[in-house]
Amino acid sequence: MRGSRTATTTYVTLLAAMDHAGTVLAQRQVADKSNEIPAFAPLLDTIELTDAVITADALHTQHAHGTYLRGRGAHYIAQVKANHPTLFERVRALPWPDIALDHYERTRAHHRHEIRRLKTAAFAHLDYPQARQALQVVRWKQDFTSGKVTIERVYLITSVPPGTASGAQLAAWIRGHWKIENLLHHVRDRTFCEDDSKIHTGRLPRVMASLRNLAISVHRPDGRTNIAAALRETARDWNRPLTALGLTR
Repeated sequence: MRGSRTATTTYVTLLAAMDHAGTVLAQRQVADKSNEIPAFAPLLDTIELTDAVITADALHTQHAHGTYLRGRGAHYIAQVKANHPTLFERVRALPWPDIALDHYERTRAHHRHEIRRLKTAAFAHLDYPQARQALQVVRWKQDFTSGKVTIERVYLITSVPPGTASGAQLAAWIRGHWKIENLLHHVRDRTFCEDDSKIHTGRLPRVMASLRNLAISVHRPDGRTNIAAALRETARDWNRPLTALGLTR
């Protein structure tokens, strides 16, 4: 929350857990002079994880996180980047051209044409807690306006055993994680202008962020895809927020 920075203190950093439908399940403030990694397990301690599949940014591809999730009865899909060079090179060096395609998807949205291809490879052993499969996602995107084509290769590992989930289901979980940018970050940054907020005293920045999360999490299960429009409609009648919260009929 960049607006919470003062002349003597850095800005407040928050880590949130969100389901892939867009509901914020938990939030935790990251300690000053630290980063998100130590906050990962305490954040998820408040959530029932049995049989859940957890996705996270590549920063959280940590051995301790994988051990924690499996100990809680959850599976993970973890992105592998060059910040883990040995693991990254082993996954990247697999004979992907010779591996059969597990899922193919083509979409047209947001002024671009996009193709996503998913391949999976089973592992007998990988130096990551209970990793069972490696995944390669190739994203081909063409911008309608400029005609520019970009190709991105993403590598992931998962504890989900081979044959347990289809290629379509694995692709949906991966894409669900990428949607967090639009479902949460974009709404907080643009609709609520969170970084413009100058609130910085005590716990108030975190409290205000929690209220924004509450508004998002109330409207999304109600079928509202445009949070800004939902907020305007709710604000027109004081009964509507109470109804949305289940406090009145």
